[in-house]
Amino acid sequence: MATRGEHQTVPLSVLLKRELANEKIEKPDIVHGQASQSKKGEDFTLLKNECQRAMGDGVTTFSVYGLFDGHNGSAAAIYTKENLLKNVLNAIPSELNRDEWISALPRAMVAGFVKTDKDFQEKARTSGTTVTLVIIEGWAITVGSVGDSRCILESAEGDIYYLSADHRLECNEEERDRITACGGEVGRLNAGGGAEIGPLRCWPGGLCLSRSIGDMDVGEYIVPVPHVKQVKLSTAGGRLIISSDGVWDALSAEEALDCCRGMQPEAAAAQIVKEAVQAKGLRDDTTCIVIDILPQEKPPPPPVPAPKKQVKGVLKNMFRRKSPESSSNTDREYVEPDVVEELFEEGSAMLSERLDTKYPLCNMFKLFMCAICQVEMKPEEGISIHAGSTYSGKLRPWDGPFLCLSCQEKKDAMEGKRPSGALTCGPVWIFS
Repeated sequence: MATRGEHQTVPLSVLLKRELANEKIEKPDIVHGQASQSKKGEDFTLLKNECQRAMGDGVTTFSVYGLFDGHNGSAAAIYTKENLLKNVLNAIPSELNRDEWISALPRAMVAGFVKTDKDFQEKARTSGTTVTLVIIEGWAITVGSVGDSRCILESAEGDIYYLSADHRLECNEEERDRITACGGEVGRLNAGGGAEIGPLRCWPGGLCLSRSIGDMDVGEYIVPVPHVKQVKLSTAGGRLIISSDGVWDALSAEEALDCCRGMQPEAAAAQIVKEAVQAKGLRDDTTCIVIDILPQEKPPPPPVPAPKKQVKGVLKNMFRRKSPESSSNTDREYVEPDVVEELFEEGSAMLSERLDTKYPLCNMFKLFMCAICQVEMKPEEGISIHAGSTYSGKLRPWDGPFLCLSCQEKKDAMEGKRPSGALTCGPVWIFS
């Protein structure tokens, strides 16, 4: 027995047990499946397990899942599938540890989405796409979304969390106000004789979404700035469902989860698509990705939750925030309470709010590199994202981060600071 003043040693077997438990906590089992029924051939998916990232002397892994629901052709969906992840990862500084890398993801999502949209529009292609991009690192889940595809999470206890936002004009008054303030018009299709039909749309163009990638013919007040939500799943695990609007127009979140209860992800995705098509018919491309995030020692089928569900995720205060000491408690038990903790959520369309320095990294920005396209600039070339804004925080207009001239023009267009419909494609102006 240790006397007062002596350091009590921990047996090696206990240390090894703790190390093994920590390794299990950091590395859940991830199993996915997908299914689709095609009407127009404009839905595309991205499924990447075990992506490797160098970290210090070792290598860590993360998984990526994306759903791209194209409209007015498939070009934007294909281009985004091929380039978005690369643009997001390029916006994250190198040599970050795991916690810093996870903290950097929300801002990198914004930069990656905007760069992908800017690069695609320079090709003068007129199609567009919704995007739901999910990155899973350990038990941390980061979701960036534009459009009306949706990502939901069911915890092992049976609670449902919405991890994406719906950017349909019909149900988003804040986005309608933003578009009209930027010079766009919002209204229904005029069928003649004063009759209006269909959902609310943005004019010109008639798009019923307020955010997407592409759609250069609609106007740049249709912005690519994603809603981003980041949560930490408990070690009890959970199930993610990512689906296009072909599913959500037919099924509620509860119906989608209930119809595939106890199924493996591949069968679950097929069942959800089947139920959606049976309910509404095949009116649109209908695609579903199911992802189970599970403790390593548990079998793949998710536990059957209690029938009573509590829907969470609509309001920020419905999450339990992470306490400062929670991540530093090395002696915590492996079995933790089934709590989904919110790490980050932001949905503003203003780049000056999304790219500012409130993120918890001192090395978040390279001073002479554009915060969006990552191009290197001379000191006199950078333009602060706060230039010309009424930003009322602590940052001054001449503080960074900075944008190159091309990305500053993109930012101004999205905020209605240049004529609607005028797009810069290199040195050429195009008027739709």
